[in-house]
Amino acid sequence: MIRKAYAAAALVLLTTACGGGGVGTTGTIEYWLWDAAQQPGYQKCADSFQRQNPGLRIHISQYGWDDYWSKLTAGFIADAAPDVFTDHLSKFPQFVDLRVLRPLDDLAATRDLRDSDYQQGLAGLWKGQDGKRYGAPKDWDTIALFYSTAAVRAAGLDPARLRDLSWNPKDGGTFEKTIARLTVDQNGVRGDEPGFDKTKVKTYGLAADGSGGTSWGQTQWSAFTGSAGWQATDKNPWGTRFNLDQPVLQETLDWYFGLARKGYMADFAAIGGNNAMGPDKQIQSGIAAMGLNGSWTISAFTKLTDAAGKKLDIGLAPTPIGPTGKRASMFNGLADSVTTFSKQPEDAAKWVKFLSGEECQNIIGESGVVFPARPRGTELAIEYNRNERNLDVSPFTDQVKDGTTFLFPVTTNAADITALLRPRLDAVYIGSAPAASLTGVNDQLNALFEVVG
Repeated sequence: MIRKAYAAAALVLLTTACGGGGVGTTGTIEYWLWDAAQQPGYQKCADSFQRQNPGLRIHISQYGWDDYWSKLTAGFIADAAPDVFTDHLSKFPQFVDLRVLRPLDDLAATRDLRDSDYQQGLAGLWKGQDGKRYGAPKDWDTIALFYSTAAVRAAGLDPARLRDLSWNPKDGGTFEKTIARLTVDQNGVRGDEPGFDKTKVKTYGLAADGSGGTSWGQTQWSAFTGSAGWQATDKNPWGTRFNLDQPVLQETLDWYFGLARKGYMADFAAIGGNNAMGPDKQIQSGIAAMGLNGSWTISAFTKLTDAAGKKLDIGLAPTPIGPTGKRASMFNGLADSVTTFSKQPEDAAKWVKFLSGEECQNIIGESGVVFPARPRGTELAIEYNRNERNLDVSPFTDQVKDGTTFLFPVTTNAADITALLRPRLDAVYIGSAPAASLTGVNDQLNALFEVVG
């Protein structure tokens, strides 16, 4: 299990890596990230950092998401971890527990990081239960609807109407009506027309992104559960009780995954299992007309082309308004962390300070790949998308401006939670179990806090 691997890492840490590191003036800082689209921007940051810090060099290694975390875990075990790495909220609590992250408060360069320099509420997510900071914010993200403009117009729909969709768990509201209209079977019959064959769908109205068992439904169902008023834990961050047994969640998930049974949303087999084919590829191939995804995928969607190589016209719409009368989006963000394995922690902290500073965040904003954690960097990203892509990204940014976001659940025992939750949500998605079955896993998740804290 993942816990065993981390336990081994902790054992190595106790025997080899808890000692202090000296302050260096020369050397190479190893920096890891997983997003290939962000690497060019961060290389520009590294080039500038190196000019300002003669003698120090930044070596960037980029790995795909799955390889990234397995290599990082192996690095902790083998004392081969990088000096600095891009951290994720779903991982960092367990890393803190295992003491593989250095508190940034204890390092000279990062001691003066201020929460107020970043988007409201973002920096506080990276503080452990001990009150110390373990990550310097680098970016933030929300969720919106990407859609094929051609598919929307072919269905006789006005793209502007997509900004006012609403949903409910009883009949799905205008949102379900819209994706039914966008769905087309192999005979050309739409999902809202007589004779529609849900067993032979050519284009689904809504793309799927797996069951959401590894990320609390971030790009799947979280916008619906959030706009229904549900939250995953009793408090966030550092909740100690889960709410998977609440009727509002179970009714919402039965409706959401029921869209696949109606033929309106891509089912498990259509996408080849969890994350085999993402919403961007489903829209590109014509398997789906619309899909929920995060702001970090803007560049991927805007580069999509058809089979002839012609650029696809992709639009954006906000998440639909829910039973609470408001729309909602999970609010997440990444940070850079210094490992306890670094032999040059003070120099690593200088790099982290630069990464989270105005110069680097403006460089990233100008690349238009993500929304940087600093407000000015976000403004530059908005400008880039408007001027270079002719894309209005307000469906992402308005969620922050309007206060309709909720935080990614930050808890201890993250690896065990994923191991328990993913197969149960897979079963709900596939249709082999109702959402009511999550009451059982809720009891198991709550028991984790009693057994391991």
